[in-house]
Amino acid sequence: MFLTGFADEAGASIATQIKATRELGWKFIETRAIDSKNLASLSDAEFEDVCRQLAEAGVSFNCFGSGVANWNKHPRCEEAFEQSKTELLAAIPRMHKLGIKMIRGMSFLTPEDEQPDSPALEKIIFAKVGELVKICEDNGIIYGHENCMNYGGLSHLHTLKLLDNIKSPAFKLIFDTGNPVFNYRRIGFPPYALQSSWEFYKNVREFITYVHIKDGTALPTEDGKRPSCKYCWAGDGSGDVRAIVIDLLKTGYDGGFSMEPHVAAVFHEAQENSASLDKIKYDSYVEYGRRFEKLLRDCGWNF
Repeated sequence: MFLTGFADEAGASIATQIKATRELGWKFIETRAIDSKNLASLSDAEFEDVCRQLAEAGVSFNCFGSGVANWNKHPRCEEAFEQSKTELLAAIPRMHKLGIKMIRGMSFLTPEDEQPDSPALEKIIFAKVGELVKICEDNGIIYGHENCMNYGGLSHLHTLKLLDNIKSPAFKLIFDTGNPVFNYRRIGFPPYALQSSWEFYKNVREFITYVHIKDGTALPTEDGKRPSCKYCWAGDGSGDVRAIVIDLLKTGYDGGFSMEPHVAAVFHEAQENSASLDKIKYDSYVEYGRRFEKLLRDCGWNF
């Protein structure tokens, strides 16, 4: 078992991300953004510099948190699909060089202009995600699907349908404890209740290979659209983090726990650039990691 995190929440530069990781005494980063680029979009010179800094620090990337098939890519948009394939194919040789075995991918956004799980749309989603997974399989990479604002994140049943329709040893689940908090449980008929992280988790547990740690409380809206989320320290919100961690430990989980705090800086929202905010981001990321270490100890993990 190991600890890692989206260290871009500590700072934009790879130097700052490494610094925060080493301050925590960790060896891994789940790489997502480096100075507004990612593993696939860095220039060759920038990539080589990242490799050098990682080697000198004794820190590694354990997963590439990509934008492949993510929450801003419509499943019917061929351009978005080609963007996903381009990102994936550009990332793979760099993943190989750095020894990264898994890419975080998704199953496209949930359309608002049609039923997001109609048979016609499901056919498209299964085919496109399946093609991305096959690319990973052919290149010795795991496609880790995250339950986010995507088809698979509509409910645990939708994630299980993905698994039923995409048969590949390269297709695994990344479970995010915080995402069910602000997503509706799209089972049955509206009005839909908010999801339960525990319910989602227990129904997909056997397929989970990796866990994102995030927590918060939903702020529902009267118009029935997806609520916003007030993020908090892991274990202090509605994400059932303690129960899930205890169950993982009891059932022999031996994968990674990746911090995605969103406490000081929500990655999907623009932030004011200031020295004070930079310090808040850095300090909150490190504190988040230390608080989660305490939660792990309280749940019975000796490390």
